[in-house]
Amino acid sequence: MTPRHQEIYEYLRTQIDDGTYRPGDELPPETALMEQWKVSRGPIRQALNNLRAEGLIHTTRGRPARVRRQPQPTQTLASFTPFSQWAITSGRRPSNHTVGVGRVRAGAETADALHLDEDAFVVEVVRLRCLDGTPALLERSRFTVDVGQSLFEFDADAGSITDHLVDRGVRFATMRHVLDAVPADGVDADALQIPQGTPLLRERRTSYDADGRPFEYSDDRYHQVTFSIMNSMTDPG
Repeated sequence: MTPRHQEIYEYLRTQIDDGTYRPGDELPPETALMEQWKVSRGPIRQALNNLRAEGLIHTTRGRPARVRRQPQPTQTLASFTPFSQWAITSGRRPSNHTVGVGRVRAGAETADALHLDEDAFVVEVVRLRCLDGTPALLERSRFTVDVGQSLFEFDADAGSITDHLVDRGVRFATMRHVLDAVPADGVDADALQIPQGTPLLRERRTSYDADGRPFEYSDDRYHQVTFSIMNSMTDPG
């Protein structure tokens, strides 16, 4: 069951995103939100703290929270949601353009991630992912041949690679994510329509099956998309 503070946060964030509340507008006072949601002050303040942590609102003692800006698209690492599904649930229109699909040598980085020899072949898919027609992500995915060979017959512009592979019995059991910032190289700049050297958020993702075998290594480069990470405190006892 979704915690109440999360419901309130998502509701207010959606209203900021869709322009119900614009930059400079005040949100309803805490007392009004408490009455609307039939909750105590705690869940309201936690929801507002989440919005403030994203930089969406500014709070001042004794005054209602004020909207600072509208949110950028945000992906969460708490669970994995394929790009197209995530975009739709965020109220955006996703589209794909496949730059290329082919068999390539793994190379050192991919070989290390997938436990292969450097000269082993992998299936590489390079796709441009867009939100509302605007380039947002250049995706470089590499798969072990046994998993990726069906992608030569798949229209990657029309659907989700993840869904396609799941339909063929591939199980995405766990994933490892590594985030860092990189300057856009020439390929990034051309695809994302940005100047070379523009800072990008890079997510390197390794997918594992139920037996712990890695089968996908992806180098995804995002422009103007943020990640949201929610942590919980471990029990010291």
